[in-house]
Amino acid sequence: MLLAGTVVADPETVYEEGAVVVDDDEVVAVGPRSEVEDAYADHPVREFDLVSPGLIGGHIHSVQSVGRGIADDTALLEWLSEHVLPMEASLGREEMRTAAELGYLELLESGTTTAIDHLSVHHAESAFEAAIDLGVRGRLGKVMMDKRAPDGLQEETDEALSSTRRLLETYHGAADDRIRYAVTPRFAVSCTEACLRGARDIADHYDDVRIHTHASENADEIETVESDTGMRNIAWLDEVGLTGEDVVLAHCVHTTARERDILEQTGTHVTYCPSSNMKLASGIAPIVDYLDRGINVALGNDGPPCNNTLDPFTEMRQASLLQKVDRLDPEVTPAQVVFEMATLGGARAAGFENVGALRPGWKADVIALDTDLTRATPLFDPFSHLVFSAHGDDVTFAMVDGDVVYDDDFGGLQAGDAGDIRRRARAIADGLRD
Repeated sequence: MLLAGTVVADPETVYEEGAVVVDDDEVVAVGPRSEVEDAYADHPVREFDLVSPGLIGGHIHSVQSVGRGIADDTALLEWLSEHVLPMEASLGREEMRTAAELGYLELLESGTTTAIDHLSVHHAESAFEAAIDLGVRGRLGKVMMDKRAPDGLQEETDEALSSTRRLLETYHGAADDRIRYAVTPRFAVSCTEACLRGARDIADHYDDVRIHTHASENADEIETVESDTGMRNIAWLDEVGLTGEDVVLAHCVHTTARERDILEQTGTHVTYCPSSNMKLASGIAPIVDYLDRGINVALGNDGPPCNNTLDPFTEMRQASLLQKVDRLDPEVTPAQVVFEMATLGGARAAGFENVGALRPGWKADVIALDTDLTRATPLFDPFSHLVFSAHGDDVTFAMVDGDVVYDDDFGGLQAGDAGDIRRRARAIADGLRD
C-alpha cells in the first residue's frame, strides 16, 4: 500500500508532497511522492491530507475508561482511595475487558497506536486479550498492591509477584511481539519493599521486560513514602532497584536536584502527563530540566478519570504551553520537541525498536489526519498544526504492524464493533452509578 499526502516522517523530516510505502509489517520507502510512486507503481494508493507516525502513549490506564468523570475536583490520594481504586475493585472479568476495549478504541480513534498501559490488580488478562484483538501495540502490566490497598485490591506479596510471572510468561511477546510486558507496582505508597525488590528480580530474569510505576506525582505521596522509608521517592525507588534504562516513571513532578541526578545517571525514562497533573493540582513537572539533562521524556494521558480524554493531540498542546508558562519563556518545548516526546520518546520508554518514525525498515505504525478544516487553514507548518491545532477527531486512519486497525472510509474500528463497546461501557457505568 502507498499512502500519499503531506508526510511527517519524524521530528525533523517533512515531505510536503510525500508518500509512504508499506509491505507486510514494515515501511519500505518514504520520500517525495513523485520518486516513491515511480519506484512502487504496482502498489495501490490511498490519498490522505497528512500522514504521520502513530503516536505513543507513555502512560495510560485503559481500564479506568469506564470511570471517566467520576472523580473531578479531587486531589490524588483521595481521588485514588475514595473513587478510582474502589471502581477498579468492582469490575469483574468481562467488565474489565470492556473497560480496556473502550480505552483502546479511544486510542486508535485518536491516533495513538502504542501505549504503556498500567492495568489493575485483577483480570489483567482481559486487557491483554483486548489489546491483542483490537490491534494496538502495547507494553502492558498487571498492577501489584500489597500495602494500603482498599478491599478487593489488597494482595499478599508472594501472590502479587507470582501472578505477575504467570501473566508475563503468557503474554510477553504475544501477537508477533506486538504485546510486551511491564512489571507494574502501582507506586511506593501501596507496595512493600519486598514487592518492589521482587519487581526488579522479575524484570532481571526475563529478556526485554520493562518496569512501569508512578513516582513523585503529589506532595502527599512523597511525604508518605518519606515517612515509611526515611527517603525521598526517587531515592527510595533507586535504593530498591526501580531505576534504570528499563524503568518508566510516570509523572516525576516533584523532584530534588539529587533525584534528577539519579534519573539522569541511571537512564530512567520519565512520562510527562500535563493534563492529569493540572486537573489533580499535582504541580508542573520540570520537563525542561529533564530534557536539558538528556533524560528521555515520553508523553502520556494518564487515565480518563483524571484527564477525561485519551486524545494525544490535546496532551501535546498542554505539554508545550504549560512549560512555557512555568518557565515564562516562549522558546521552550517547541512543537518539534513535543512531537518527539509523543513519538520517538515514547518508543524509547516503551522499549519498542523501530517504532515512532516513518523510515525504511521500521514498523508500519502509521496514522493519517484530515486537514480540510477551518482550524487547519492555513497550514504553514505541519509540526505546529499537529501540536497546537489538531484534535484526535481529525484522525481518519490508523495502521499498526502494517494492519489497518482504524479507517473512517471502511467503518472505523476494524477488529470490533465500536458502537457495541460503547453500549457495554455505558451499562457498566450505570452499575457504578447505582
